[in-house]
Amino acid sequence: MENQEKTLVSLILPAKNEGSHVRTTIRSAFQVKTDCPFEIIVVDDGSADGSCDFISTHERAEQITLVRTEGIGAAAARNLGAEHAKGEYFIFCDAHLFFEDFWIERLLEPILTGKADSTTPGIANTGLPNWPGYGQTLDGNLSIVWHTGKLNLFPTAVLPGGCFAIPKQVFFDIGGFDKGFRVWGYEDVEISIKMWLFGYTCYVEPAVKILHVFRTAHPYQVSWDHVYYNMLRMAYSHFKEERIEKCRKLVQYANLSEIESQVLENGVMEQREIYMKRRKYDDDWYMQTFNIPF
Repeated sequence: MENQEKTLVSLILPAKNEGSHVRTTIRSAFQVKTDCPFEIIVVDDGSADGSCDFISTHERAEQITLVRTEGIGAAAARNLGAEHAKGEYFIFCDAHLFFEDFWIERLLEPILTGKADSTTPGIANTGLPNWPGYGQTLDGNLSIVWHTGKLNLFPTAVLPGGCFAIPKQVFFDIGGFDKGFRVWGYEDVEISIKMWLFGYTCYVEPAVKILHVFRTAHPYQVSWDHVYYNMLRMAYSHFKEERIEKCRKLVQYANLSEIESQVLENGVMEQREIYMKRRKYDDDWYMQTFNIPF
């Protein structure tokens, strides 16, 4: 790609109790072929297993920035990584991935040619490498549904947080990941909705595939309270009243009134007012565009 050799890319990896995965992800990033200069930002969000301690003595340590925090959560860790990044393009990555040759160039190409404002690759389970999912949509309960069998660049309702590229300018223009989110849940859904409603586009580039370690449990504690809090904060930020009510009804394993009170006490209505003035499309447009029955 023209001038690609001059464009620094920042790979941003949030990590918490990842065991050997941080090391293998970084090893893969350095081993695959690329003509694109890149740096790696690792945000160690309060790991108790020492999984990021090796970075200071890594043979390519000059290309890796380690930022340590004390459990600020997935969304905040990604935002913090972006604040430390020097690249003009960000690629947010889970800390348990395996890459292929020239994946950076090919993932950025639709952005650099003006076809998309953000891109995500095909993502396959390391145990099923020939069956990738291609971006995501949502069902009637706001649960994730993966696209399959795609061959060409196409728009997607949701960018999987496990790997997606976005220009630095776009990321900061939309305000990054929601700054009020807690430990884990809905951060990738919320930023995708925000991008579309603000007039930006999210696309899948099926020509690129990465492998992802899909685990059966988190290596840190995630409660239903955290997930529901983030869902309701997302709803109040972006949805009309009827959809906020639908989100209330999805809260089954926690105290709805307590969680909703916390959401409303933490500035979400002020954020909603700002977003409503800023957005180009509404949530009806989003749901209809992607045939989401919610």
